[in-house]
Amino acid sequence: MAMTKVEADLDQPDEQLDRAIEELRGVLHEEERRPDAAFRAASGANSNVIMNIPVDVQIILGSTEMPVSDLMALQKGSTVALNRRIGEPVDVVVNGRKIARGEITVLESDPSRFGIRLTEIIAGSKGA
Repeated sequence: MAMTKVEADLDQPDEQLDRAIEELRGVLHEEERRPDAAFRAASGANSNVIMNIPVDVQIILGSTEMPVSDLMALQKGSTVALNRRIGEPVDVVVNGRKIARGEITVLESDPSRFGIRLTEIIAGSKGA
């Protein structure tokens, strides 16, 4: 089935982003393998610029659907059931793309905070 121009335009940025990410990974891996110290020194500044770009990281514990009437009835103390069970992996989403899954853990360095232990890296995934 042929895609409309609007559908093609919507898919194009995702494909371009995927290609750019793969090219970036390739360049960074090539830099790591090169024994040439002068090349590393010159390109190190470029890598640092890229590595310092901020990204939005979200940990998705779960979700649910509910009618607006149920949503409007929520109040302090209400409980909302999610689509995941205790112990199931949570999703790690970066800039709207699911990149990994993991399990919730308590930080050893600060037991009052949670963290995520990655259990699966999702390669080449589309949007979450």
